[in-house]
Amino acid sequence: MEKGKGEKKLPRVNMRVLVFCALGLIFGIFVCFRVRFGGLRPSDFCFLLVFLAAAVFPITKKRVLCLLLCTAVFFGAGYLGAHLCTQSYLRGEESGRYTVSGTVASFTVERGYTSVILGDVSFGGKPVRGNMRVNLNSEDVRAGDVVRFTANVTKYGLPMSEEGGSEYEFYRDIRYRAGSVDFEKTGVSKNPFLRLQAKLYDVLSAHMDSPQSDIAFALLTGNSGGIDEGLGEEVRRGGVAHIFAISGLHIGILFSAVLLLAKPLGRKAYFPAAAAALLYTVFCAFTVSSVRALIMCLVLGAYRMRGRKYDFLQSIALAAAAVLLIRPSDFLSAGFRLSFGACMGLALFSGTFSRLLQKIPHFPRALAGYLSANVSVQLFTFPILLEAFGYFSVWGSLLNLVFIPALPLIFLTTLIFSVLSLIIPPAAGVFLLAPKGLLSLFTWAFSLGDFSFVLTGFSLGMGGVIYLIAMFLLSERFRMGKWTRAAALVVLAAFFTFAVVYENVVFTGGRVYVYAEDEGVAALIKTKRSNVLVMDGDMRARDCEELLSHRFAGTLDAVFVISENEQDGLNHAMFLDAACVYLKDEIPTGLQKTEVRFGDTAQIGGLRYTFLSRDVLTVTGEGVAIAFSFEKTRPAGADFFVDSSCGGLNFSFGHGIIKEL
Repeated sequence: MEKGKGEKKLPRVNMRVLVFCALGLIFGIFVCFRVRFGGLRPSDFCFLLVFLAAAVFPITKKRVLCLLLCTAVFFGAGYLGAHLCTQSYLRGEESGRYTVSGTVASFTVERGYTSVILGDVSFGGKPVRGNMRVNLNSEDVRAGDVVRFTANVTKYGLPMSEEGGSEYEFYRDIRYRAGSVDFEKTGVSKNPFLRLQAKLYDVLSAHMDSPQSDIAFALLTGNSGGIDEGLGEEVRRGGVAHIFAISGLHIGILFSAVLLLAKPLGRKAYFPAAAAALLYTVFCAFTVSSVRALIMCLVLGAYRMRGRKYDFLQSIALAAAAVLLIRPSDFLSAGFRLSFGACMGLALFSGTFSRLLQKIPHFPRALAGYLSANVSVQLFTFPILLEAFGYFSVWGSLLNLVFIPALPLIFLTTLIFSVLSLIIPPAAGVFLLAPKGLLSLFTWAFSLGDFSFVLTGFSLGMGGVIYLIAMFLLSERFRMGKWTRAAALVVLAAFFTFAVVYENVVFTGGRVYVYAEDEGVAALIKTKRSNVLVMDGDMRARDCEELLSHRFAGTLDAVFVISENEQDGLNHAMFLDAACVYLKDEIPTGLQKTEVRFGDTAQIGGLRYTFLSRDVLTVTGEGVAIAFSFEKTRPAGADFFVDSSCGGLNFSFGHGIIKEL
């Protein structure tokens, strides 16, 4: 009887104070960005309210005060930090023509040009804040090169604004963009780490064949832009792209390896391991995942050095708070969400799954730990992957079972022999034989089969929040009776199903989803009877596929190209899976598998599409028209439906409003 009373006094949520602080900080940043970028929705508060409602029990004055104070103070800090971040992003020079100088911070080699991100940017010799995206008309560009050119420069606004970029530009602090330009190299950066990256790229390229050299460079630096597009897509859809994004795996492997080598030093082995991890993080330009891994490794080492028990959940919260206090915009990074999501999955579920597997007679403990870690990560990152990339890899769990155990060997071998190649260049060809062989096995493994099967073409919407709440209730960190837990999960499963169906199935009227990338814009018009894509000539096929991966999987009924440059638009549209492509004026098409039609009007799925000019398209139903004119303004997404009582096409403001004639 006394035991039962004691159990009732235990808190519902077995968390730490630092976790409440980190949660308040994250939610403050989230709310600020919602307000600045697109407006708050009631569903945005669900997870925090459920978490706090559960954490407050048993209700005591000290617990309630501590919980509310920690959450409120850090909520304010997060909101203020995010606000200052947005204000800083809006500062800078206005759009115009400038002579630009900058240092190549990262680059992706394309066919005939190199897409780069410039740092240390100056206009006409005057330093400006922020980075710049530009295409340089050469493939001979490396990190650390200082370049100069004259171009028409466009200043980004905040995401969702008329002149805004995407969240990617915002969290990377890319404030300016220019098109393709001719340029001149004026020097090399004094930053030793950028120069080292450039030297590494040249050494790998000179002594290893492609794609092995590109894979090795991505593995060591996180810059995967040089990897063949086909192989890169296979790796991403196979669910193992994190191998090429400097993450906790890489930093952890390096930290553990140095710790093992320095074991004779006893507790002092922590210091060389920490120094190696710090240097590598600096070399990787302080990416979110590398900083998170560095903090967690330092905390882990400090706990062990002092002989204290390591608190994994506490260290995750500390790492998250440290990253976001310095750079609140990193919250928008898919890398941040996946990195910390994976860690949260491990903290919440790996122990539970491991104990369940060990109950099977003669089941190896090491295998149980590895399988439980893999499943825990996949389980918690599922909604994050869908939101960030529009798909979830079906093969991810299986391929990770193979590649994660092999990663320490591949990574350390590549790192060690690459360093030796930089130190002794004449012997680089010999040193790089070992990593070349290992990476050849990697590419060979992906050539054996098709690993591109993914879950795609739909969005979780509110279902993502419900899913995370369900994961929270399932974890051991939340104390709940067996039957109460089961009932809660049944209710949440019903809500999850409803939310996903509502988000993706159109029962009446339709929805318009808009996607913008650089100068290009596309809109998906989704109704019960048809799915039509409207795109301009600057929108690339792979960017259109990004929109479709989040909203529609299957063959489009039609693609409409609205642009003065119809030829470029047609060239990209032909790569999309569509029944027909429509343009206003007739142009040469060559040999095309997809049917191409020309003319002023088309009737599809009960809606009438009319070209007013090459770059203006109207969509009408019941006599009311929606106008798409991407050359002038960017439309926002919207719901629309035909209401016979009003005699026209009406709009719901739930997802914004599109331009109306």
